[in-house]
Amino acid sequence: MTLANRYDFVLLFDVKDGNPNGDPDAGNLPRLDAESGHGLVTDVSLKRKVRNFVGLVKEQDSRDPQPGEKRFEIYVREKAILNNQHQRAYSALKLDAPEEANEEFTLEADEPAGKKKKPAKEKRKGSADDVDQARKWMCQNFFDVRTFGAVMSTGINCGQVRGPVQLTFARSVEPIVALEHSITRMAVATEAEAEKQQGDNRTMGRKHTVPYGVYMAHGFVSSFLAKQTGFGEEDLELLWQALENMFEHDRSAARGEMATRGLYVFKHDSELGNAPAHELFKRVSAKPTTEIPRDFENYKVTVNDTDLPTGVTLIRRVG
Repeated sequence: MTLANRYDFVLLFDVKDGNPNGDPDAGNLPRLDAESGHGLVTDVSLKRKVRNFVGLVKEQDSRDPQPGEKRFEIYVREKAILNNQHQRAYSALKLDAPEEANEEFTLEADEPAGKKKKPAKEKRKGSADDVDQARKWMCQNFFDVRTFGAVMSTGINCGQVRGPVQLTFARSVEPIVALEHSITRMAVATEAEAEKQQGDNRTMGRKHTVPYGVYMAHGFVSSFLAKQTGFGEEDLELLWQALENMFEHDRSAARGEMATRGLYVFKHDSELGNAPAHELFKRVSAKPTTEIPRDFENYKVTVNDTDLPTGVTLIRRVG
């Protein structure tokens, strides 16, 4: 069933003694706003967790050469080669996959032997009709393509898709403190290191954590774009489930303890919407109740659900 409503939502989650999203350009320190000190988690990081959850829920037997339930495969998966996914669309639709270039040297009939002709470049892109068919096939088979969209015009061209679901960066409610810890491994990687340490065999490392932080992200669901990609009610319900449970299946020592603490969905009666999203987002706030909060109980979450704009319904999925 296709969507007939616009949705705006607020996602609230926390982290304790972990690194919610390290910045590889800053030695994997927790991302933060350098001016305000507020912590950041990118939309890419959140989408990765949604993809992983959907993959767990919909995954078929790992022996299947093409794993994933139909309609719920994941396009951007770990170690995936995206152009191979594009080729699947052309193969399934029995379209001739466009070649990037013909690098073979050929001779014209009237040219002397030994003379080589320059390689003839062929068109990278298929016809507009082929690309349109391939794009629709990708939307039908890959959950993340029809949800978040994708640029699939590299190599074998499957076009571009603008996804109906968009997420902002998550920002911590209060400024965070990024701690750096020295850690020791009682082993070394090579014999040369062992000889250098005369058998002590220790490796020193660094680990970065946020002692505690509550983060808030905003999201949007467009019914108009959903119609273009085939994103329906079943997909929407799966998205809510993923946002509710994604941290439960993404545990690691580096991330500490993370959990979804709130998921507040504003459902509009119309497709265009019945109120501006930014006005609705103001109705959800979180503030610390102690000087140094170290647990979610040290925060007070306020959700103003009184006098909602006409045509807007608040759905509390979590919190």
